[in-house]
Amino acid sequence: MAGRTAPRARPGGPLAGRTVAVLGLGYVGLPTALALRDAGADVVGIDVSTERLRDVRAGRVDLLPEQLCRLQAEMADPQDASFRLTAEPAAVTAADAVLICVPTPVDRHQVPDLRMLSAACAGVVRHAVPGQLLLLTSTSYVGTTRELVIDPLRARGLDAGTDVFVAFAPERIDPGNSAHGQERTPRVVGGASAACTERAADLLAGIAPAVHRVDSPEAAEMTKLWENTFRAVNIALANELADSCHSLGLDPRPVIAAAATKPFGFMPFYPGPGVGGHCIPCDPHYLLWQLRARREHVPLIDTAMRAIGRRPQEVVRRACQRLATAGVPTAGARILLVGLAYKEGVADLRESPALEIAGRLADAGAQVEYLDPLVPSARLAGAVRSTVTDPGATDWDLVVIHTVHPGTDLSWLDADRTLDVGHRLGAVAAAR
Repeated sequence: MAGRTAPRARPGGPLAGRTVAVLGLGYVGLPTALALRDAGADVVGIDVSTERLRDVRAGRVDLLPEQLCRLQAEMADPQDASFRLTAEPAAVTAADAVLICVPTPVDRHQVPDLRMLSAACAGVVRHAVPGQLLLLTSTSYVGTTRELVIDPLRARGLDAGTDVFVAFAPERIDPGNSAHGQERTPRVVGGASAACTERAADLLAGIAPAVHRVDSPEAAEMTKLWENTFRAVNIALANELADSCHSLGLDPRPVIAAAATKPFGFMPFYPGPGVGGHCIPCDPHYLLWQLRARREHVPLIDTAMRAIGRRPQEVVRRACQRLATAGVPTAGARILLVGLAYKEGVADLRESPALEIAGRLADAGAQVEYLDPLVPSARLAGAVRSTVTDPGATDWDLVVIHTVHPGTDLSWLDADRTLDVGHRLGAVAAAR
């Protein structure tokens, strides 16, 4: 068909003949919807934000290039009902399966914000019809699927495992990383019954290379919390060890590379300015919140999350220290922050440490600007200006390296006026 930029899914795909509703078209839901479509399913994409739906239709979304190409192909024919977008939650009634992919953030006190998840689950329960598969993928506390889906369905007279099929399968999206696409990443699933697990596994097998079954939704929920709590604790350790290296006059990156040559018992984690995005800054707090309510004490996890939370403040302290050593007052100092996004290759600002770093420096009186080719504009606190176009044209008092996107030219840097909070400049220089 004229105007298409990628081939359509084949009618004989593993999910051909099925209609799947995806509730929530964010960083998880939209790639999932595209993967389902590639597997041959008809897809109903549902999002309560009409602005988000407009952005999806126009291709103004943060996707990998190949995913964006696929999206443009699906949107090329507005009359094609095989990939339909709507803001109406009741559209789930037409689906054989419903995937709930809404955000589960925390508030400024690190308390789980369950409003979006609760509303999404309530809507799906309200519109559920017999025979459907209801699959929750949003990361949450242990027991969420039972409390927000299974029990309310029973109150409606629908038994999970008999009338409808309910399971939890945590998302495993790695934004901006094509090496870890859904088609390459195994999925974990736990259903309300053996029949629920098998029904969910059959669907997921169409978009994942393997499906690992566990015996309950609670086990699947804990799996995701375990994965990201493991990462958080090790990142906190990497930050602490990097600071130790700094005190001893060592560059931590070569030390990590050397340790990583051991083929067993070691996994490399890297220091940085903190953590951002949808998972590590949030998911462990769902576990901590639940365990505190049970009066369970988990000091290692709690300490790690506190240390991660303090990391941006530590970056600001080091920045001010570097300025003071150079005889430059922080008030009035010209500071460039390289990279606002929370990780390389994405435009996502959620929970990005750069936002707190920029705000704190601006509050201290610094003149802060930023360089990020993926974020042309952003709402920032204080006196932070929009992104610069020619960083080498200004005599910066300090450049703070936060996120280095692929292809970023840093040849203009003055090493004596640079604070590389991730200790990456050596690797970047070698790559050039």
